[in-house]
Order: sequence, then C-alpha cells, then structure tokens
Amino acid sequence: MNKNYEPLFTPWKIGNVEIKNRIVLCPMGGTSLFGWMEPHHFDKDSADFFMDLAKNNVGLVIPGIAPLRNLIGGQWLYKAKGAFKKLKKYMEEFHKTGAKLFVQLTAGFGRSFSIPNALVPMLRNKFLGALLKPIFNISYLTASPSELPSRWAENAMCREMKLKEIEDIIYAYARTSKMLKEAGVDGVEVHAVHEGYLLDQFTTKYTNHRQDNYGGSFENRYRFPVEIVKAIKAECGDDYPVSVRYSVVSKTKGFCQGALPGEKYKEVGRDMAESEKAAKYLQDAGYDMLNADNGTYDAWYWAHPPVYMPQNCNLEDCSHIKKFVDIPVVCAGKMTPLVASNAIKNKEIDAMGVARQFLVDSHWVTKLKAGKEEDIMPCICCHNACFVMSHYKGVANAGHLGDTAHMARCALNPQTMDGGKYDYKPAKKKKNIAVIGGGIGGMETARILTLRGHNVTIYEKSDKLGGIFISAAAPDFKEKDKELIEWFRRQIKALKIKVKFNTEITDLKQVQADEIVVATGSKAKKIGLPGIERAIETVDYLNGKTVGDNVVVIGGGLSGCEVAYDLHLKGKKPVIIEAKNDLMAVSNLSLANTSYLRDYFATNKVPVYLESKCKEITDKAVIILDKDGNEKKIKADDVILAIGYNPNPIAKQSKKVHIVGDALEVGNLRTVIWRAWDIATKL
Repeated sequence: MNKNYEPLFTPWKIGNVEIKNRIVLCPMGGTSLFGWMEPHHFDKDSADFFMDLAKNNVGLVIPGIAPLRNLIGGQWLYKAKGAFKKLKKYMEEFHKTGAKLFVQLTAGFGRSFSIPNALVPMLRNKFLGALLKPIFNISYLTASPSELPSRWAENAMCREMKLKEIEDIIYAYARTSKMLKEAGVDGVEVHAVHEGYLLDQFTTKYTNHRQDNYGGSFENRYRFPVEIVKAIKAECGDDYPVSVRYSVVSKTKGFCQGALPGEKYKEVGRDMAESEKAAKYLQDAGYDMLNADNGTYDAWYWAHPPVYMPQNCNLEDCSHIKKFVDIPVVCAGKMTPLVASNAIKNKEIDAMGVARQFLVDSHWVTKLKAGKEEDIMPCICCHNACFVMSHYKGVANAGHLGDTAHMARCALNPQTMDGGKYDYKPAKKKKNIAVIGGGIGGMETARILTLRGHNVTIYEKSDKLGGIFISAAAPDFKEKDKELIEWFRRQIKALKIKVKFNTEITDLKQVQADEIVVATGSKAKKIGLPGIERAIETVDYLNGKTVGDNVVVIGGGLSGCEVAYDLHLKGKKPVIIEAKNDLMAVSNLSLANTSYLRDYFATNKVPVYLESKCKEITDKAVIILDKDGNEKKIKADDVILAIGYNPNPIAKQSKKVHIVGDALEVGNLRTVIWRAWDIATKL
C-alpha cells in the first residue's frame, strides 16, 4: 500500500465503538436494510451488498435511509418484528468481518419529497389525496415544518406538520433504535439535519415559520433533532452511539436556487456562523458524530456532486466545523483518498465519507490497500442509475417509477443491487465473436464476453479505443470520464482481447465469426436551415475546432448545455437556443446534475432562449423565432449544433447479428453499458 494512505487505515472511535479504519460508506437512498418504497422487510440485496463491502475493508457501513414509516401503507418500522429477527442473525455474521454498521433512520422528506409527476394531482387536490391516503399518503409524506412550496411540484404546497406527528416520530426513533440495538447494530444515524430533508427544514429560517415551540428561536428550530437524540439515549443508554447526517452550510439563495462554489451570495439557510453554534449544540444534546457535507435540495449539487463540482468540494467547510466540536466529523463529497488521508493526518477531519464509488466498484478499498489503484473503476458522477430523479419546468419527478423504486444501481456496473439479474456464467460453448466498434459499448461487450470464455476480436476504424466518448470526455471538467476510457483500455489489454485498429467494417461479409456484435454508435442529426453550412457539429468543437468569442449553441439538451458551460469556462460568450420550455427537459437526467447547469447559466447571465427556434444562420448572426413568432437576431461568430443523434448500425439485427449501444437506440452511458451486458451475458 502507498504509505500516503496509511492515515486512512488507522482506528478511531465513535463514542465507545471502535472503527478499524477511516473509510465510511455514506448512506444512499435505495440501500436500506428494510427496503425502500416497498413494505418493511429484511432486504437481502442490500444485506449482500453491505456484507461484500465489509469483507473488502470498509470500516463503517451506513445503509441508506430506513423510513420510520413505510412510504406505501404507512406502517411503522418498529412493528416489522420479523425483519429485526433476521437482522440479528445477519449482524452476527457481519461482525466477523471486523466492520461496524450503523442504521440510518429518517424522519421524512417534507417539501423535498420527490413526488412522481403522476401523483401531483393528489397533492394539489385534497379529495384526490384522501382517496389515495390508505396506500400513498402524499399529504403526510410531504408534510413540512410550515406550509411550503414543493421542491418538485410547481404550484403545489406542502402542509404544516402537526404536533402529534412530531411526537409520533420522536417515539418511533427511540423505539426503533432500541430494537436495532437489541439486534446487534452498532449505532444509529438520525436523518437528517442535512440536504433540506424534514429535520433540516425545521432548523432553517427560510423553511420554518412555525409559531409554536418548534419555530422561531434557534433553540426552537433545533428542538426536533435534539428531542430525537435525547429520546434515543433515554431508551438505549448514553453509551449507544448516535450520529447525525449534517449539512454544514445550506449553500442556498432561495427556493430552488443554489449557490455555486466560490459565489458571493446571501445565505437563506444555515450559514457558517449558525453552523458553528449548531454543531456544538447538537453535540451537547447527545450526538456522537457529524456525518457532514453541504447543501439542500435547492442546492442539491453539494450533497450529490455532479462532474461539474470540484473534487473534495465540502472539505473546507467540514474541516472548519470540526474546530467547534469534540465529536468525530466525517466529510463526504467527491473525496479523493490522498486528500482525505492528508486531512485525517492533519486532524482536519476524522474519516472519509464515500458513497457512489462503492456502487461502481465495491472492492475499491481492497484494491487501494493492495496498490492496485489502476484497477479501480472510477465513478463519473453521472447519477444515471443511482439517483435518476429528473425535474424540469411543468414536470415534478419525471424519473421512471422503476428507477425511483430501485435507486442505488449503477450506470457503469449493472450487477450492483440488481438482485442477480446480471450474474453470468462461463459460456457453454466457446465462440469466435466479432465486435464492430471500439467505443464504450463495444469494449464492455468484448470484456464480458471474454470473461465468459469467448474468443473476441474488436474491429475499430480509428487508431484508438474509446469512440465518441473520447470527444465527450474532452472538456477539462470531464477528468473522471477520461479515467474511465483509460480503465477500459487497460482492461482490454489485460484480458488480451485482439483489437484490429484502422479497420473500418462496412459489410459484415468482411468478418468471419460465429456471432457479430455491432457497436457502431450514432451520427449527428441534420436540420434543413438557411445557412446551416456555417454551423459545426458538437463533436467537431469537442475535438478542438477553434471558435470565436460569440457562439450560439442550437440545442439545450445535456450536450448543448455542457458545450455552453465549457465555452463559458474558457471565457467565450455562449448563447443557448432551445425549442422546449426548459433546458435538459428529459426524464433520464438527475436534478442534482441539471440544477447545477441551470444555476450556473442564471448566475453567470448566460443568455438562454427557451421555446425558440432558429430561422436562419447568416454570416454574422443567428435569427430566431420565439413562441409568438417574434424575430430576434443574435450575434454569432460561430454556431454549434447540439440537436441530438440517430442510431448508426451497419446492419440489421438477426440471429447472428446483435446491436448494442447507441447503434440500437441513442441513450446515455447507462443504456450503452446495460445493453452490452444484456447481449454479452447471453451469447
């Protein structure tokens, strides 16, 4: 092991509980030991996932939020006695690994509940809500400290929580914690004075307008989480560890308005001055650890950092708050091992919190200890499977219900939390298989086929592997994408997969194979427009084509927005033209990612013309029409087309020919890789 990482592997304590190293699996929605949306039960998929991590050198495992009440049906967790019996047997085996486990219990979501778009009428209409109440109690799930606007459903208000409901939650925390202790669980974590969830909404002034003992003064606003920890300690004993998930600073300018890194703004939530006081106050109330980062659902990209956020983005604030408490502070947020190790060595934090990297590669800690860092598959912070909750103008949570119900899967690793769907076995008959195209889809297909025992040859028309993803990874902020390409190239080399470079296949008769996989990707869409010959494709810009200062980007999807973002970072003056009523108005992009870009453009005053179409491109401008037919001329030294792609297969599917990736249907890296597995695990 690299000696620089040694501080990560030193023991530490939370209360009287010793943790063998400083690496903490932070909780993720969808990884609850008791199920997520379904009725409470002992969840085998989650349990297997955590056991695998414990066997692979994770010090402290914290499963994702366990709702104190079922989201569907509303039963209290402490009534699911059968689940706790199974948990007790599980903990006996778990402790043999030397790891420790805390269970995170959630008070709820309040206005941050990501309400599916189909259920919005039940929130707006009391009669419809009452009809659905026995199954899905929207009024209760969105109940907030005060009457507040939903983060997700426009023009929908969330009701104020009743005192009896607060009392019931406090009781449930204590009762459930006692059952967890009796089952052998090492501690509990209170969810959460963090990320704008229910308890956090009680603590911040912009979301708490109550007139009773739970609103107004600092002490009243923090009363709810304080009473929770006191109730747990009264039931479980002072020596039973209780952590709190904690956002140091809200990083919030207003409802649905986050603050970007380095931005000067007026904080409406918890600022650092209040946080210094609050951290000490929570410690004195009985909390034994702060599991910390930053942000709210209004500034979601701090708690779920996309690729645009800097690495170790929360370290400065977490290390600052440690000066005001005596209890351990864990820091999460795109943490890198070397920086975390140095911060621990310098006593700036106590442990490194990591979440989604474990979904990509559950053995990354073991690989780090063994000095095999190059074998660690990197997380690219896409949220395309682990947290696909999308939102755009006029639509609440646009994500598919299947994604919401099965969060914490991984775009890059289909086996994560998949219930065995993508388990594969050695091929019954070894075949010679040709893979046409060396992009991500082609490489992943070839990799899995080879692991199953097939003899694979990749035919790549260029002189390098990576395909269109090389261009997509070109911007400076895409360093993890670049790492992913290199990871794939190393895997292809290590597996000794034959690659024929500079070999373009245009007719399958050129190839002799038992099976053929077509992974030839997609091609850019074309539009008929006067002056279109002056426009360049997105890929041309990403590949280095020089552009002037004033650049019009036609298309406000993810590609167009990332191009505009890159242009602005380089000092250019981009303008975005989009036909829809919002940027990135699709169902497969996490709000954590899209809200960053929307906030960036708004804060930096990047012109965005929505519900507008291009009429003509002239020598020095682009003429657009708004939804009312009004013309506007926009100065343009250059024009970049980002209007999407069409599949580009070189053959049709047949018994012998299989199409993967964008050649089948244009999507994202998740669809590319999962389709590769769909084919490669069955041939």
